[in-house]
Amino acid sequence: MNNKKHILIMPKTDRILKQVGEQIRLARLRRKIPAGLVAERAGISRATVWKVEKGDSTVSMAAYAKVLAAIGLQNDLLLIAKDDELGRILQDAELDKRRRD
Repeated sequence: MNNKKHILIMPKTDRILKQVGEQIRLARLRRKIPAGLVAERAGISRATVWKVEKGDSTVSMAAYAKVLAAIGLQNDLLLIAKDDELGRILQDAELDKRRRD
């Protein structure tokens, strides 16, 4: 029996994960770092590295972070939600509402 939880991933999110995985794979290849070395540096299996590079949604965010660190791109994680335009607009609208009250 499979004890893994099945997590529903929306198609658009799945496509984004696949693109992220491909970008990670290409970055590794451009640096000429073998998947085995990435796995060793990251402390994960080669199979997990390959899953990350395929954008597998069952792999933890930590595994993605470990692979990025192993190829020298750990700071790329800081780009996630960096320019949250919608969030800033909503925050500003709430501040304007409070001023009027």
